[in-house]
Amino acid sequence: MSDLPAQPTDEFPDQFPDRQPDRLPHLSKIAVIPPTHTVPPAKFSHGVRKGNILQVAGQVGFLPAVEGRPPTPAGSTLREQTLQTLANVQSVLEAGGATWEDAVMIRVYLTDTAHFAELNEIYNEFFAGLKEVPAARTTVYVGLPAGLLIEIDALAVLG
Repeated sequence: MSDLPAQPTDEFPDQFPDRQPDRLPHLSKIAVIPPTHTVPPAKFSHGVRKGNILQVAGQVGFLPAVEGRPPTPAGSTLREQTLQTLANVQSVLEAGGATWEDAVMIRVYLTDTAHFAELNEIYNEFFAGLKEVPAARTTVYVGLPAGLLIEIDALAVLG
């Protein structure tokens, strides 16, 4: 156990610089919205970068935004939606200064357990060229809008 206090004190003012954001201006939080995406329908960002960490919010298989048109799914198949979803995640990664090589965790949400094998096939093809693949978690989720089959989010650490 450390004898240091849990919060900065006059005696140890530099012990917790992360709890003094004015002393670490490079750690300001920045919303990431790529030009291919619409403004989110609620108060959240498609991605958030803080320092060298980039969290990509859950993305679905909507085609790139067209002003004046509602979001449109890339297609009705798992393959079409998965590839578009991965492209959407990649757009947020790139807008935040990252690549798939920076991704350390990917979370996949499917609407049907019958899609696991097909997803693994698509996933393996998509990430075949990575030097180091990120950790991943796949689960079944029933809360996606009608017609959407998959959602993916990612965590990247740059540098």
